[in-house]
Amino acid sequence: MFEEAQYFAPVVAHDDGTLQVQLGKGHPGFADPEYRARRDALATLASRWTPGDMVPVADYTDAEHEVWRVVSEDLVAKHRAYACQEFLDGKEALRLPTDHIPQLAHVSDLLAPLTGYTYRPAAGLVPLRDFYGSLADKAFWSTQYVRHHSVPLNTPEPDVLHEVVGHGNTLADPRFTRLYEAAGRATNRVETDEALQFISKVFWFTLEFGVVMQEGELKAYGAGILSSPGEIEEFRGMTIKPLDVVAMGTTDYDITVYQDLLYAAESFSQVEDVVGGFWDSCTDDSIAAMKAAA
Repeated sequence: MFEEAQYFAPVVAHDDGTLQVQLGKGHPGFADPEYRARRDALATLASRWTPGDMVPVADYTDAEHEVWRVVSEDLVAKHRAYACQEFLDGKEALRLPTDHIPQLAHVSDLLAPLTGYTYRPAAGLVPLRDFYGSLADKAFWSTQYVRHHSVPLNTPEPDVLHEVVGHGNTLADPRFTRLYEAAGRATNRVETDEALQFISKVFWFTLEFGVVMQEGELKAYGAGILSSPGEIEEFRGMTIKPLDVVAMGTTDYDITVYQDLLYAAESFSQVEDVVGGFWDSCTDDSIAAMKAAA
C-alpha cells in the first residue's frame, strides 16, 4: 500500500508494525518533532485498518481542530465567490462541521443517503491503481492527518481538509460522483501503467484542479483548489486553456506549488460529456493512440 507514489512524504514500516512518515526538508513540519510524532501515530492508526473494520477514530488535538476551523471558516465566503454550483449543492447537502474535524466514519454516514460513498483510511499516498480503482466501488481513500499549522492556506499533500472539504463536498453531489465512478471503472479496465498515468493526469486536471465557466465567470470544481484558501484566490490568474483530454493526459505537473496551468470547461455538462465520456470508453489502445497523436 505504501511503496508506490510516495514522492513527497514516503511512509516506511518498522518491525514493530509502526509507521514513520519521512518528511522532506522542505516540508513545513520537518523541524517540528510534535507534528512529526502525530503524523507517525495517525499513519500507524490508518495502517491497521482492514476492509470490513470500522474506520479507526483519530483522537484529534485542540490545535488540529483549530487548523480545521481556521481553514473551513476562511473558505465559507470564498466558496460562495469561486466554487461552481454543483460543488455548492454538494456542500449544502453534506453540511460538514466547521468548528471541528469530523471522523471519516461520520462523513461516510452523511454521504450514505446522498450518494452512497464511503471513506477508507490511508496512511499516506495510495498507489494509483488502488486509489482510483476503488472509486468504482464508491470508496474514497483518505488520510487523517492535518496540514501543519504554519501553512493553513495550502498543503502540497492530501490532508484530511483536502480529502473531506475538497472531495467530500463533491462526493455529496450525484453529478460529481458519476465522474468519480467513471474514473474508477476506467482504471479497472486498463492494464498498462502508461494508460493508468494518462487517466490519473486527466483526473488531476479535472476533479483535482478543474475550472469551469458558469454565469460568465470562471469557477472552480477541483478539490485541490476548493480546499486551499490560498490557491482559490489565485486560480483565475493562472494560464487557462480549453478543456482538452489529450493535453491533460500528457501534461506533467508539480504538486508542491500552486498549479499555474488549468483547463477550463465551457460548462459542467461539457465536463460530463468530454471527461466522463473519455473515462467511460477509454482502453489501453485508445489511450496509446491519443499519446501517439499528441
